[in-house]
Amino acid sequence: MKRVLVLCLGNICRSPIGEELIRLQGIKNNFPLEVDSAGTIDWHAGKAPDPRSQAVMRTRGLNISDQQSRQLMVSDFNHFDIILCMDRQNLIDAKRIAQGPAELHLFVEGMDVPDPYYVGETGFEQVYTMLEKASREWIEQWSKKTNS
Repeated sequence: MKRVLVLCLGNICRSPIGEELIRLQGIKNNFPLEVDSAGTIDWHAGKAPDPRSQAVMRTRGLNISDQQSRQLMVSDFNHFDIILCMDRQNLIDAKRIAQGPAELHLFVEGMDVPDPYYVGETGFEQVYTMLEKASREWIEQWSKKTNS
């Protein structure tokens, strides 16, 4: 079983969407996963995902309202196999506290997923589209490594 942590700044916009999309792709592809998400800051700890993140998922029949924001912890680097960061700043922040074998990568290879917090609904749609495609690609990549 692969253990995956999805990371963004506050863990209320991008990473809750990414967490659910990775989880769903794992289920669709019969690829065993443990998936969680976190933020590099604790401003929203204990809160549900942003209503706009919930809405973009709800329009696709998905419910993320039970997720709760939490901050990245040093212990995450030993528990998770891979940490998928939404942008380069999240990657830098994670590397600052990294202590353990977890691999750190951008969620979308070679590019930042923009934070839609101040942008509005179209920003959340863009994030969903980017993360949905990247989720499929990650599961495909991990499946190939497992079957090799």
